[in-house]
Amino acid sequence: MSGEGETPQAIRKLPPGKLVIASHNPGKVREIKALLGPYGIEPISAAELDLPEPEETGVTFVANAELKALQAADLSGLPALADDSGLCVEALNGDPGIFSARWAGEAKDFSVAMQRVEDKLAALPPETGRDAHFVCALALAWPDGHVEWFEGRADGVLVWPPRGDRGFGYDPVFVPHGHDLTYGEMDPEAKHAMSHRADAFRQLVAAVF
Repeated sequence: MSGEGETPQAIRKLPPGKLVIASHNPGKVREIKALLGPYGIEPISAAELDLPEPEETGVTFVANAELKALQAADLSGLPALADDSGLCVEALNGDPGIFSARWAGEAKDFSVAMQRVEDKLAALPPETGRDAHFVCALALAWPDGHVEWFEGRADGVLVWPPRGDRGFGYDPVFVPHGHDLTYGEMDPEAKHAMSHRADAFRQLVAAVF
């Protein structure tokens, strides 16, 4: 979607060349680099450029992705792509949502975050559903302030205990609909084919490449 809300197609195309990945999360950077591989893009992470991490003050995934992309584009002088994503649990009124990373604490320990989700679900009536979905908002910003954004989603259920050591974040407790494995158990290529991030990337690729 266009960041200016005018059309579902991007106004501006992205030529091959350098693109800043506005993230300090190695797992996200790895997935994004894999998804960008076929398009002649040279990804450079914000960490490689020693760019600071902005405070995520937005109240939506899109707003947080935009502010991260805009800062990285402004500081680097290059186009920048930012991802803001998280887990939304229906029975917890959408939490942790945009606070998904913050639930992991300053140490970014997602075993703590997954336990916190499980503890909150365990405190609810036994018949409470375990439906959840991941959201991924991608914002592509240019140094002149132009932004395009795209939002993807993947629905599934939560399991306990966590399963698998692949992926990152909440992947070991999320089983996407139609599958038996958690994201944490899946081959990365299988996850890339169906994830919330892949859904958002399909939209971005169709629009800007």
